[in-house]
Amino acid sequence: MRIVSMSGSLRENVGKKDAKALRREDKVPCVIYGKGQQYNVALNQTDFQRILFNPAPCFVEIDLGSEKHMTMLKDIDFHPVTEIVYHCDFYELSDDKPVVMSIPVHTTGTSCGVMKGGKLVYKQKRLNVKALPANMPSEILIDITNLDVNQRCKVQDVAAENYEILNPRTSEVVVVNSTRASATGENEVVEAE
Repeated sequence: MRIVSMSGSLRENVGKKDAKALRREDKVPCVIYGKGQQYNVALNQTDFQRILFNPAPCFVEIDLGSEKHMTMLKDIDFHPVTEIVYHCDFYELSDDKPVVMSIPVHTTGTSCGVMKGGKLVYKQKRLNVKALPANMPSEILIDITNLDVNQRCKVQDVAAENYEILNPRTSEVVVVNSTRASATGENEVVEAE
C-alpha cells in the first residue's frame, strides 16, 4: 500500500473563527480520531494534491513534530464554489483492527474472448475490501486469460488472500460482451465445421 507523508501542527483553538483564519493561510482544519484520543490538526492545502489527484489508494502518515500517526482518509469536504479542501477527517489505524477501503480492480492477461472480437467491460472498477492495515492490497488483480465471449468474472471468482471482499458474491466484476465481430467469427467457425 502506498504511504503519503504529510506534516502538520496541532490546533490550539477550535471553532469557526479559527478555521477561517487557517484557511486564509492555505491550511486545512482536520481531525484525527480512532485510537481513543482525538487530535485537531492543521495541514497544508498543497499536500492534499498527492492524495486527491492519484487514483491509487493510500495510507497517510501525519507528522505532528513529536509524534507520527498512521491514518487513512475517512471524509473530506470541499468548498462549493472554489473546490478547495475545506475540512478533512482521518481515521487512525491500529495493527489489530481491520479497516474497509475501496480498492481498484485491474486485469492481467489477454482474454480469448477479446481475441475473437468480444469487448471487455468493467462492471465494477473498485471493490470494497476489509482487511488489517498490513494486509490491505493496493489493487485487486484478475486474470482474464480464460474469459471467452459472454463469460464473466464474479466477486466469488476473485482470489482473496488475507482480506475479505464486501461486495455481493454474485455481482459481476468484468464481462466479455459479444460484438458483431465476435458473432460473425462464431458463425464462420460453425460453417467451417
